[in-house]
Amino acid sequence: MYDLAIIGGGPGGYVAAERAGAAGLKVVLFEQNALGGVCLNEGCIPTKTLLYSAKVYDYAQHADRYGVSVEAPSLDFGAVLKRKEKVVRKLVAGVKAQMKGAGVEVVAAQAEITGRSADGFTVAADGQTYEAAKLLLCTGSEAVVPPIPGLREGLGGAVVTSREILALEERPEELVVIGGGVIGMEFASFFNSVGTKVTVVEMLPKILGPMDGEISAMLQAQYAKKGVTFCLGCKVVAVEGDTVVYETPEGETCRVRGDRILVSVGRRARLEGFGLERLGVELSLNKAGRPVGIKVDAQMRTSVPGVYAAGDVTGFSMLAHTASREGEVAVNDILGKADEMCYDAIPGVVYTNPEVAGVGLTEEEAVARGIAHTVRKLPMAFSGRFVAENERGEGLCKIICGAERQEVLGVHMLGNPCSEILSAACIAVADGMTAGQLKRIVFAHPTVSEILKETAFSSL
Repeated sequence: MYDLAIIGGGPGGYVAAERAGAAGLKVVLFEQNALGGVCLNEGCIPTKTLLYSAKVYDYAQHADRYGVSVEAPSLDFGAVLKRKEKVVRKLVAGVKAQMKGAGVEVVAAQAEITGRSADGFTVAADGQTYEAAKLLLCTGSEAVVPPIPGLREGLGGAVVTSREILALEERPEELVVIGGGVIGMEFASFFNSVGTKVTVVEMLPKILGPMDGEISAMLQAQYAKKGVTFCLGCKVVAVEGDTVVYETPEGETCRVRGDRILVSVGRRARLEGFGLERLGVELSLNKAGRPVGIKVDAQMRTSVPGVYAAGDVTGFSMLAHTASREGEVAVNDILGKADEMCYDAIPGVVYTNPEVAGVGLTEEEAVARGIAHTVRKLPMAFSGRFVAENERGEGLCKIICGAERQEVLGVHMLGNPCSEILSAACIAVADGMTAGQLKRIVFAHPTVSEILKETAFSSL
């Protein structure tokens, strides 16, 4: 009899398992693929490894800007992929060691909920039955493949998702990306850097969906200069082999060809294939009445006592760091510790070159919600460290504040390395700091993070 059974070994599942095991609970963790889930094996880590290689190649190509001579730099696509695989293997091994250290039993097999027992729930895996008092569902998500004629039929050929594109052995000469969101733009960035001709087809009039509009436009302009073609406000109506057929906002039908076509229009919660229907948990529905995830409360409890859910399966905030925190909240509730999940300061990063990072409300969200606010913003060039390390680099820092108290409602940035300085902004938003309080913090000089303080001092 286990205290806790966890289905899914991604960022939500393995973090929850470690926290629960370290607290003395008897835990069993089921993962049919590799530990680390999509994030470690098919998403966050592999893509960031590729993007860093691309960034190094970018620096080598433009080293003369920094007074350094690099003769005829080249990129070995196969070697880049091998390094990506090495990084993933190392980190997966680290998670395995973490589970062992916490006393977590890991079952490398597909799990299926078989029902309830007198004292909890039963799960079958690899021909055995496991019983646990509590159950945590962390089954993650899968890439959405919309019902566009020819798209699904093209899978395995020219059409790939974010999973298959990571396994390509050769660099495509031309790539069409369907979807200009975070994942689509990161792959567009990587392949543009390594010499592929990239076209992004996006249904919305802007890239990066709900992220700050001004910053999204700046990033788009920079990538357009690098050679990426953007077809915005365009609806894909068909895929014909290696060709994407789309309609422009003016109603014109156009075609664009690619050696590979990456479909990157979002992900959906994985709700099938593990016996969820046997529990009868309540699901969250979209406006069309279709299930989008498992409904949970602030403690990650489902409608069935003893059953929790965390991560992408809730269909809410599909980010690895969100999943990890949700897993912690679930375990704390099981342990009887007061805790609750808050989504007010969830950071978001786009690892393009330059990076985009943000937390809290955007200017557009503040307007849509009718929140009285002010905007403070400065070019990243107000940071001496940024100028020293980003020759010809452009960037922006924006702070959204409440109109009356000037509390920090959101921070959004474009420029390297904004992903690494975003944590300070997360603390400001999470703790409800005011611009005045931010001004009084001493930042190390010279650092790019000083831009946060300088922006707080900027005129309204």
